[in-house]
Amino acid sequence: MVRLNTAALALIDSAPLAHLVTLNQDGSPQVSIIWLGRDGDDLVSGHVDPGQLKMRNMARDPRVTLSMESPTANQYGFREYLVVHAQVKLTDGGAAELLHTLAQTYIGPGTEFPLMPDPPPGQVAHYRITKITGMGDWSDPTG
Repeated sequence: MVRLNTAALALIDSAPLAHLVTLNQDGSPQVSIIWLGRDGDDLVSGHVDPGQLKMRNMARDPRVTLSMESPTANQYGFREYLVVHAQVKLTDGGAAELLHTLAQTYIGPGTEFPLMPDPPPGQVAHYRITKITGMGDWSDPTG
């Protein structure tokens, strides 16, 4: 199992916007910006509208890539970034609750989110990490 090291976990916990890359039906990439959280060894994201293209893509093909930029730069001045390759599993329900929790970090404590009365249950995407790349100290501590 591929696990995130302390540096990668700290980056994710700092609430960077994540670029989610899914595959369209014709094989071309589709990119969305999402909020990302953690659930054990998995990364998670909440989505109240399962009809969105990214959700249809993930339901059809579970291979995804997530990237996020670090606020730190290396010794050459290049911004570090983390890339996570994963297999996604979608579960029904819980999206509004997860988004509310993530909003406390992404927007600020006390934030009410989603901004709609009685939000739909949506779906939660669980990302099982298969590979870690990027530029920074993100190496897999298990080998």
